[in-house]
Amino acid sequence: MDRRDLADLLLFQTVAEEGSFTRAAARLGRAQSGLSQTLAELERRLGVPLLARTTRSLRPTEAGQRLLDRLSPAFRQIGEGIEELQQGRGRVSGTLRLTAGEYPARAILIPALAGFLDRYPDVSVDLDVSDRLIDIVQGGFDAGIRFATHLEQDMVAVPLGGDVRAVVVAAPAYFARRGRPQRLEDLGRHDGINYRLASHGDIFRWLFRQGERTVQVPVGGRIALNDAPAMTEAALAGLGLAYTFGPFVADHLAAGRLETCLEDFCPLWSGYHLYYPSRHQKSAPLAALVDYLRAGPSLESGGGRTVTSHTARKLP
Repeated sequence: MDRRDLADLLLFQTVAEEGSFTRAAARLGRAQSGLSQTLAELERRLGVPLLARTTRSLRPTEAGQRLLDRLSPAFRQIGEGIEELQQGRGRVSGTLRLTAGEYPARAILIPALAGFLDRYPDVSVDLDVSDRLIDIVQGGFDAGIRFATHLEQDMVAVPLGGDVRAVVVAAPAYFARRGRPQRLEDLGRHDGINYRLASHGDIFRWLFRQGERTVQVPVGGRIALNDAPAMTEAALAGLGLAYTFGPFVADHLAAGRLETCLEDFCPLWSGYHLYYPSRHQKSAPLAALVDYLRAGPSLESGGGRTVTSHTARKLP
């Protein structure tokens, strides 16, 4: 292997993860033109194109993706080895790469980071905020925060609070105009503000409890969004009913700007968890973050649990 290859392969992985020379350059503190030249030289040495470039997008070629599939676990092992050395010297340092949905990032993680980073000045955090479900191993992330129902297979999951109640809400003006549904069958006569799933683009089917059964109800409507805060704004504007979660709209419910309906049918969802791969050793920064979040006053105590594909996707 050419001695330049290792560093250049790490640059290639970063560019592929960011999907942009501009974002990769900002993350690495390098000039964008230099990254492009380095990758072009790497492709020349290897004799195959690694990235497919257009004026609007950048993605790995088939050969590039095969190489990435090999690189990600290899670089992770190198990083874990370095972390072990630093941990052995009693120093917690390094970069934590985390992914979280918009709400847990804003309500759980970011408020905790001020105290965490103050306690560990040699740790930095690279946070990806997205409601898209992400393979954290493939994406090179140390950990993520999601609902337990959305966790990947065989993850260690640390609870960050209790179960979360689903709610169906609308503005008082909407209920005054269209009436308040009393049964699930009534939803067919109402306008739903639908959520388009970020991962595969399908419209989310509203989930309810009916007796001992969990039922999915497709709700018609002329509005579909892929952003939870925008969906709340649409409900506040009186555009229809929204299926969301109690903590997302607690302030609006307390102030009377939104009201609920169908309370007897709305299920509990297993709450937010910080999760990481069970087959990888925790780095020192990740172990420190887990301990810090466990000690938070609003979080549940106790250890993490391994979630399998069956239990992770089972609605409570």
